[in-house]
Amino acid sequence: MVSRSTPDPVAPPPSAPDGDTARSLVQLPVDVRSASLVVLAILAGVFMLHWARAILVPLLLGLTFSYALSPLVTRLERARVPRGVGAGLVLLALMGALGATAVSLQDDATAFVESLPQAAQKMRQVARAQRSQPETAIDKVQKAATELERAASETSKASAPAPERGVTRVQIERPRFNVHDYLLEQMPGLLSGLAQATIVLFLTYFLLASGDSFRRKMVTLAGPTFARRKLTVQALDEITDQVQRYLRVQVLISVIVGIATGLAYWAIGVEHAAVWGVLALLLNFIPYLGSIVVTGASALAGFVQFGSVDMGLLLGGTSIALHTVSGHLLTPWLTSRASRINPVAVFVGVLVFGWLWGVWGLLLGTPVLLIVKAVCDRVDDFRPLGALLER
Repeated sequence: MVSRSTPDPVAPPPSAPDGDTARSLVQLPVDVRSASLVVLAILAGVFMLHWARAILVPLLLGLTFSYALSPLVTRLERARVPRGVGAGLVLLALMGALGATAVSLQDDATAFVESLPQAAQKMRQVARAQRSQPETAIDKVQKAATELERAASETSKASAPAPERGVTRVQIERPRFNVHDYLLEQMPGLLSGLAQATIVLFLTYFLLASGDSFRRKMVTLAGPTFARRKLTVQALDEITDQVQRYLRVQVLISVIVGIATGLAYWAIGVEHAAVWGVLALLLNFIPYLGSIVVTGASALAGFVQFGSVDMGLLLGGTSIALHTVSGHLLTPWLTSRASRINPVAVFVGVLVFGWLWGVWGLLLGTPVLLIVKAVCDRVDDFRPLGALLER
């Protein structure tokens, strides 16, 4: 009779062999079907955003402009001006201001464009002068590669059969650049842009003139219960507050950056300083990327105009200083913490929407993120995403 020994219930578990590292595993239930559906839904959403950009971009631009101009129309309405008339007056005043600015800067802008070929020629002269300097290791390697390529081409020509008598040798020349033909080729794109601008203008007017009618309809469609309607009203109020605060701050900071850039460049002696100020104002609406473009272009313009690397660094450093002050001092002071989004999320969002919609995506990326965050903060299932976007 063999007796079986029962293990001691309180005995410690057997120790792991020497050299093995103890690992603590976390068991997470993963539903492969649900995860696959989520991935497919995201891919389908990205495809639809790219495919419907011709409709979504004017719609979002009109919605953004309506948020920006709605306070002015509301003030006119309080002054007993009909909302439709007030919306038309505000849009006419805005277009008149833009037209007056364009006319006042027409001469400087024309001179700026005419100076671009001279700048390119000066850059070629600088590059040609750099070639006359003593050769570096990279230049020697490039020269050796060129000689090898030339020897190989001569060998191939020597081994090639001689052309038959009576055969004319043909050499293909590239056509010269023609401005008239280029403008004719770009005419469909210009007409399409003009049509989209007209659509945005009319859409902005209709949104401003309608007032709260769409808002009341959305509240009605939210559901019969009071809780759903209250949640919809809170979400719409949050979206309106976030977008309007962002637009007010962006307009104010962009104007300050544009004026400061123009005055600083004028004091340094940069040609067409007013044009540089307008460019800084417009590009400041593009987060991060706009300041990078202005800084690089300013440094290049300073080097081309003054012929000195120090002046190029001075202009680039001036641009960096102005954008640093506006981004790290003015923006936190003018905006409350509730309307600020994680900078990483803003940068990624600008890149993604720029990839989807081009230049307009760079401008609309941050307002779209603000709308998404406002919705996520009011829906329980999406609150983790809202917390991820929050700073």
